[in-house]
Amino acid sequence: MAVQFVPAKTYEEWWAYKETLHGSFVPGPPFWGLVNSAWSLCAIGKRQSPVDVNTSQMVFDPFLSPLRLSTGGKKLSGTMYNTGRHVSFRPDPLQLVNVSGGPLLYSHRLQELRVHFGSEDGFGSEHWIDGESFSAEVQLIHYNQELYPNISEASRNPNGLAVISIFADIGTSPNPFLTRLLNRETITRISYKNDAYLLHDLSLEDLYPETFGFITYQGSMSTPPCYETATWILIDRPINITSVQIHSLRLLSQNLPSQIFRSMSDNSRPLQPLLHRSLRGNRDPRRPTRRCKGGNYRLHVDGVRSPKTVM
Repeated sequence: MAVQFVPAKTYEEWWAYKETLHGSFVPGPPFWGLVNSAWSLCAIGKRQSPVDVNTSQMVFDPFLSPLRLSTGGKKLSGTMYNTGRHVSFRPDPLQLVNVSGGPLLYSHRLQELRVHFGSEDGFGSEHWIDGESFSAEVQLIHYNQELYPNISEASRNPNGLAVISIFADIGTSPNPFLTRLLNRETITRISYKNDAYLLHDLSLEDLYPETFGFITYQGSMSTPPCYETATWILIDRPINITSVQIHSLRLLSQNLPSQIFRSMSDNSRPLQPLLHRSLRGNRDPRRPTRRCKGGNYRLHVDGVRSPKTVM
């Protein structure tokens, strides 16, 4: 069958996690760096993401401070979208949600939350740990608000982005933040591409595990244009997502209601080589019994009195 090469209205829209051939070609990951010269790093970059983290190669860094979340003492409000590629939550532009600490030298502002998930349990996360995947990965994408005016400028420049990844595995005790995000009343409002739904009174700190360590490395955006300006922070203790919640995600369509249904699942970029990059962690593998004890292994929340605040 002849395939017509018809790009989308903008290059930003002209990519997919799987090549699509519905009358026109939309490039998947192997082609991202070839169809647009501005995306060349997707093909030739040496610090690309995601990666499979081999914890035996991780270096314990005792100078990594705890992660700190600042919400101004307010609950989080924003809009949840079906972008056709991700479940995306974007905070109200007037609301400042910042993260600092860990490997970050600057305060970074939350721009977007994205959910990656698979068509089968146990697969779907972008990052892997010791050769193992997870059923989902929630990515909190932040930009350096101290150096740059917006995420567009930050994503192209050094120390621009910080992405916190929280893995999710199938479990019976649901994470309270995911329960708000993925309950039936909410998730059915974004069944098709471009659907959107307003959410209010979210507690972002509820997304994090009660205690955790983290692994950090220097990488890239995992979507075009694959700029290598991201500090990744991988939370090493997964949260729970229920079978009902993951099933509801798999029922979301990449397409508009008028088009054939295609599940949004398996929306992950293939693993990229780590090459000579270092992996640093805040827990000492020589002392595993102290892995998640003490204030260094809790989220510090400014302006909110909660069990996860350790000052």
